[in-house]
Amino acid sequence: MIIDLTDTSASKIGATLVQARRRAGSPTTGAVLTLIVSTEERHHYDAMKAASQAAREHPARIIVAVARPEVARTRLDAEVRVGDDTGPGEVIVLRLYGELSAHADAVVMPLLLPDVPVVTWWPDEGPETPKDDPLGRFAQRRITDAAEYHKPMDKLRVRAAGYSPGDTDLSWTRLTPWRSMLAAALDQFPRKITGAAVSGEEGNPSARVLAIWLRQRLGVPVSRTADEGPGITGVELMTPDGPIALTRPDGELATLSVPGQPDRPVALKRRETAELIAEELRRLDPDDVYAKLLKDIDVPFTEPLKVGGPTVQKTREAAAPGEPSPAAAVAKGKRGASVDGTGKGAS
Repeated sequence: MIIDLTDTSASKIGATLVQARRRAGSPTTGAVLTLIVSTEERHHYDAMKAASQAAREHPARIIVAVARPEVARTRLDAEVRVGDDTGPGEVIVLRLYGELSAHADAVVMPLLLPDVPVVTWWPDEGPETPKDDPLGRFAQRRITDAAEYHKPMDKLRVRAAGYSPGDTDLSWTRLTPWRSMLAAALDQFPRKITGAAVSGEEGNPSARVLAIWLRQRLGVPVSRTADEGPGITGVELMTPDGPIALTRPDGELATLSVPGQPDRPVALKRRETAELIAEELRRLDPDDVYAKLLKDIDVPFTEPLKVGGPTVQKTREAAAPGEPSPAAAVAKGKRGASVDGTGKGAS
């Protein structure tokens, strides 16, 4: 059921939503959270679709706020969706025209579900400080995506300076399968790690974030190299017996290479936005690992950025072979897959 409202108000939208639920035979809602999507008109359909798919795993009231400040006349239009292909929750699309676009919080606040968490997601560039955004102030979690900005690392640096508990970024969420696979490889082949190398598309924020995570978790020198992608194309962990390599040149199928063992194909497909949002909605507590990563966002790597794959020889030369590291505990079987350190599972 889709109901269009023109030149309306938040109270009329709320009343229409109640009537629509009754007509659909579900007077109560089973939503477990409110998901606010703050986006532009040109992106609102894809964002609504991704949020609705994520709501199949986490039933939610989805409020899509589309600001149209270029329109002179102040007006509020709405689209209420209940019981259609949007999923088990409810979807409210708000179009805020004129001066009202600067006061989205005043319109959204009466439409929030009582006594459930609020999550705000910016599919576009998003604000520099999510906590200070009108739609981010009352959210427990605030999701951004630095990859949507033309200079993603600049955006991450700004957000690192204005970080508040509850902030996260999809450039970090995209790494869950990589982190899980690398942790599993170290669990199966426990050796001391002396260095690491990460290769990926030039300008890709996830590649840099992954390199920072490896450096923090393993305490070893890490080199970051750039290639044509797509996304992250490979990770190598240097050991005395040779490198543990996880390579994905096509964005679909990866190959795990372990010294003394045959190469194994690994499913490591680049995930859709809906899967990333669904993963973030599984946890509503602050992500302390992400917060720690942001503190090192500007710390340089062992080698300057260059075109090519992971440079094994140079990374070995940069590493200190006899230097103790957190990876030594893995060799004794004490840490295993805990190299992940976040509790997030693979997706």
